[in-house]
Amino acid sequence: MREIYARMAELEREGRRYAVCTVVRTVGSTPQVVGAKMLVDDLGRLAGTLGGGCVEGDAFVEAQRVIETEKSSLREYELTEDLAWDTGLVCGGTMWIAIEPGERALRFGGRDLLGDVLAASSGGHPVALATLLRKRGRDLETGGRLYVETDGRGGGTLGDAALDERARDAALEALRHGTARTVPLDDETELLIEPVVAKPRLVVVGGGHVGLAIARMGAQLDYVVTVIEDRPEFASRERFPEGVEVMHADMVGALETVPIGWNTFIVVATRGLKLDAHCLRAAVRTPARYVGLLGSRRKTILIERMLREEGVPEERLRSVHSPIGLDLGGRTPAEIALSILSELSMERYGGSGRPLRLSEELYEKAVAKKA
Repeated sequence: MREIYARMAELEREGRRYAVCTVVRTVGSTPQVVGAKMLVDDLGRLAGTLGGGCVEGDAFVEAQRVIETEKSSLREYELTEDLAWDTGLVCGGTMWIAIEPGERALRFGGRDLLGDVLAASSGGHPVALATLLRKRGRDLETGGRLYVETDGRGGGTLGDAALDERARDAALEALRHGTARTVPLDDETELLIEPVVAKPRLVVVGGGHVGLAIARMGAQLDYVVTVIEDRPEFASRERFPEGVEVMHADMVGALETVPIGWNTFIVVATRGLKLDAHCLRAAVRTPARYVGLLGSRRKTILIERMLREEGVPEERLRSVHSPIGLDLGGRTPAEIALSILSELSMERYGGSGRPLRLSEELYEKAVAKKA
């Protein structure tokens, strides 16, 4: 999302007019998630995506109209066979896209938040944006807006003090996950909450075969990846993908000095139980939102017992993911990395980890309906 906000700042410096298209609500299966954005400027240039196909094409045309008229728009797209068979967007769901002039897209309570969200997306203090959505039958209307920082401060209003309080609480909760979502308030109103945070950071403590596989996969998933390793042969820069930071250093000492914020995920995967224990002790003292330890259940119990006797708080110990990962059955370094990164994704997005395959009941209903 940082690229979107950076592009908005660039267009404003150029004095160009532009429109911001945002997916504000979805029902069922859709090609993009809530919070996805696309920019269209007055030269017809695009940044970001709404999922492609005819939906994006229609939003592009509507965005050009919004630029000309300076009037916002909210459009509903039902992704059925009749709408999108030829473009591949036969998802079966419905999505609502808000399109507004760029100069109003980040104005909350009389304050332009572009600088704030650009800083937040670059590693500064996170901020969450909340927009009230009112349902009128199948139609949707946008209402008031407010923003909240991690310390609870903010501005703007939804037009009602009680709603503002609920929105602030929901926004603070969404900041802990770092992903956009809609929060139902009652049968007729919802909140669109868009947390703005920097890219997640993945710190891999141990650069062995599994650590290497985790770093490779983490880079592909767009984490900012740092690997800490004290053995020179395993800390060789050439072993790791471009863009992965490799620190040849004492692992415990590095954990105590490397910048670690709330949106950091730490995976401890060293070469031995004693070193694992020392690194885990350092990791749980950080504010990282996720700490995981690679190893057996026996190792987990031994290390937790050791740290508990040293006075590490019980709540922090129980927050450690160990043995780390989801039970996918694999055993190779790449398969173990997949298991670990799957759990990290589930933690980030609040997923269930259940299979997405249609149940037999739903499948039979769909077949019967089609017949």
